[in-house]
Amino acid sequence: MSFILLINAIKAIDNYLWRPIVINSRLRLASGKSVLYLFMCWTFCGVTHAQNKEQTIAVDYPNRTIKIVAPGAGSGTDITARVLAKYLTILWKQPVIIENKPGAGGSIGINAVINSPADGYTLLANSATYAINPAVYNKLPYDAVKSLADISMLTSTPYVLITNANSPYKTLSDLIQASKKSSGALTFGSAGVGSSTHLAAEYLHQTTGITNTHIPYKSSPEVIQDVLAGRVDYFMAPFDTALPYLKTGKLRSLGITAKEKLSQFPQFITIAEQGYPAFDINFWVGIWAPIDVPQDILRKINQDMNKAMQDREIKSTFEKSGVQIREMNQPQFHQFVQSEMKKYSNIVKIAGIKVN
Repeated sequence: MSFILLINAIKAIDNYLWRPIVINSRLRLASGKSVLYLFMCWTFCGVTHAQNKEQTIAVDYPNRTIKIVAPGAGSGTDITARVLAKYLTILWKQPVIIENKPGAGGSIGINAVINSPADGYTLLANSATYAINPAVYNKLPYDAVKSLADISMLTSTPYVLITNANSPYKTLSDLIQASKKSSGALTFGSAGVGSSTHLAAEYLHQTTGITNTHIPYKSSPEVIQDVLAGRVDYFMAPFDTALPYLKTGKLRSLGITAKEKLSQFPQFITIAEQGYPAFDINFWVGIWAPIDVPQDILRKINQDMNKAMQDREIKSTFEKSGVQIREMNQPQFHQFVQSEMKKYSNIVKIAGIKVN
């Protein structure tokens, strides 16, 4: 039907715009009608064939093993990817495996996915780190905007500003006042220079107008141990990592970084509630694919991942530790990643952070 309508439209335009040309009253040259018809038919048929082929591929996808490349084993991103893979294996009736490729701020795994076939069978599980890297590294071996397609948001976890339960800082206001009086002598830990926990702390400093002394560690658990021992004054910790110590009363929360309270843990006040209504920064996990994967396949992956993450058991497992399921369609996730890149770029620029 659409093809017939196209032809009729072409004829109407052609009759109006074109006139036949006659040479020596005998030879009639093509007015352009034949050429125009042929060209438009060829273009229409070509586009239709390509669309039909892409849709057929998407319907058949997946028909073999899918690999999700993730950072180091045991990381929050790795754990999320493994939970997802379990349910996608059931949904897709094909094995979904996790391959860990840690190192270089995730660049090793990212490059592995970029250089894989653009068929949707090799995906990347990464985190807020993907949006942070372009800001903190002078040079990356890939283009974070042009090399991969943003597919799907999976989870979002707030940070929590923690101190030792016996520290003199009982509220965020206490910490801010002490920081200003000490002229930056207080110490804060992070999981490394340019890490998400470092940038979350710098975001707090820039929002509240304080500066303090940074002590980088290799991991969040190491920082927490020194906060417990009183060797570090505070830490912007991933909520799920700090939660066991908050439950036992060994750590004190001065505020979580989500804009709204966690429904499962309403006892934890947000930083936004304490006079900074726009404060909102979280650790999130998402999925990417090589940039040239057909759009219909990307859309199918997004839809199926959203479906898997809404499983009652998955939601219950994550929400018990303060991890929120974040459902977005592909355009929404793309816009979110771009906004996160801009946010972290601003934080890094103001703080003057560079890894290399």
